[in-house]
Amino acid sequence: MDASLGSSELILNADGSIYHLNLLPEDIADIIITVGDPDRVKEVSKYFDVVEIRKNKREFVTHTGTYNGKRITAISTGIGTDNIDIVFNELDALANIDFETREVKQQKRTLHFIRVGTSGSLQPDIPVDSFLISSTGIGFDNLLHFYDCGHIKNNTLEQALTKYLDWSPYQIHPYAVDCDTGLAELFHENRIRYGVTVTNSGFYGPQGRSLRLAPAIKDFNEKLAGFSHEGKQITNLEMETAGMYGLAKLHGHRAVSLNVILANRATGEFSKNGHQSIDELIRFTLECISKSQLV
Repeated sequence: MDASLGSSELILNADGSIYHLNLLPEDIADIIITVGDPDRVKEVSKYFDVVEIRKNKREFVTHTGTYNGKRITAISTGIGTDNIDIVFNELDALANIDFETREVKQQKRTLHFIRVGTSGSLQPDIPVDSFLISSTGIGFDNLLHFYDCGHIKNNTLEQALTKYLDWSPYQIHPYAVDCDTGLAELFHENRIRYGVTVTNSGFYGPQGRSLRLAPAIKDFNEKLAGFSHEGKQITNLEMETAGMYGLAKLHGHRAVSLNVILANRATGEFSKNGHQSIDELIRFTLECISKSQLV
């Protein structure tokens, strides 16, 4: 039998809910839509037929309800893989740890994570307001380096990119993790393309932006855009996908990241209809879920 988890490892609130998310095990569905912005949760749940749970703590807002008979949880992660570490570990705990005994359950529950987020493209031929599925997430953050994760990574892609970039002097050591292909297939339509997504730890310097501070790597985006491996290019930049893919696979869950392209970094264009495009991706996601075999 697994040893029980101590109170400083599995941290619960006075009402028995998990520490950061403020949720009880029965509050979450197996289908989980993640968004970065807490205000975007209600933009998802407004399409639910019924909302049964509304809870929030800090930047973590959760609504659980049903859409066309599918029980779905919409949750905000906040921005960045540091928050992904909190959200994905605590959601897994809600699914797979008995809070009474503090022991890992023998029968594991599989969660289906679907990110609905925004991103910037690196290739000039990917227009703003288009939709993109991240077939692979490449992390330039350090989250997965803290976990025993060699068995879940796309090591071939990772090694090819590391050799191509030669950024070891900058202490950048990327990791690469693929999406769950079966989950991604649920969203396969002509209007959505596949790409390789870079996840980084910030929005400005870590994505090659300069306001008053000069980035250490002057040709950051151009260098990434020039990479090709087995016919695949790096297509876009954002701040959560690679961490999601890594933690989902390590826990035995499924994950896919759906992106609205709001900016084209190669052409300098930014969407004039961003809110409408995000709403279209939300509705597209919900309809694909409703037609799927997910329960």
